[in-house]
Amino acid sequence: MSGLVNALVIIAVIVLVVVRQCSAQRISGGRRWWVLPGVLCFMALREPGLLDPHHRITSALVLGAELLVGLVTGAGWAWTSRVWRAEDGSLWSKGTRSTALVWVCGLALRAALYGVAAVLGVRQGTPALMVALAATLLVREGLLARRVAAISGPRSGLVGGAAVRQEWKDRV
Repeated sequence: MSGLVNALVIIAVIVLVVVRQCSAQRISGGRRWWVLPGVLCFMALREPGLLDPHHRITSALVLGAELLVGLVTGAGWAWTSRVWRAEDGSLWSKGTRSTALVWVCGLALRAALYGVAAVLGVRQGTPALMVALAATLLVREGLLARRVAAISGPRSGLVGGAAVRQEWKDRV
């Protein structure tokens, strides 16, 4: 029963994240976008079971593929998110339909990798999932921070395929 509950919780969290990312969110000026991925990675690396001790090479290959899927998903997530400056000067981000498609494809690829690992007899634990999620978040937040920095400066830039016009107000 515990496995079923865990699966339902994971699905609920994924749905929550996708729905949340597809709604507009204000981007804070914090420079600590790397903290959550760092914590996830630290927690994953200190837990035993990152690699299956009986299938080390195959397990490492599956983990590498999982990381690659995570990196591509994070990049796709960042590049499909719309970023803009509001009239009050605040920066906002919102996922698009393409963002949801990137998530669905990433999840499908991860499920396929899990299935391949199961067929090969490789046991994948929570640490592998946490490292891949950390890679996804790290790439997403890093690329999004870079896109935000491009529109935060005094010049105009392209964001999500649309020109961003910045207005400067003189203060006396």
